[in-house]
Amino acid sequence: MSHSTLIMGPERRRRWSAEVKQAVLEAAFAPGAVVVEVAREYEISTSLIYKWRQEAIGMSAAPAFAPALLVEDGPPPQPCAEQGSIVVELAGGTRVSISAEAPASLVAATLRALR
Repeated sequence: MSHSTLIMGPERRRRWSAEVKQAVLEAAFAPGAVVVEVAREYEISTSLIYKWRQEAIGMSAAPAFAPALLVEDGPPPQPCAEQGSIVVELAGGTRVSISAEAPASLVAATLRALR
């Protein structure tokens, strides 16, 4: 099934109100919805829908730092080579160590924060 649009006259850039953008996003990301079908219905590009979604959830904002809490309650834990661990050494001698027993979500969050 192909879809084509014939534009007669000079091309123009369309302007979308915030209400229309919200309606498109709600339709495109509703349970069971297919983004391509919603894009065809509104005669817009799928990439525009994804761009609006990024803007709506704030992904287009500048990267931010993750907050960190330093606790000095004794000596830092030493990684155990038998269990396996991830050790990231930062400039200035700072080390971040993650044990193999750490949950995957914690490992992913830590590595994202260090990126």
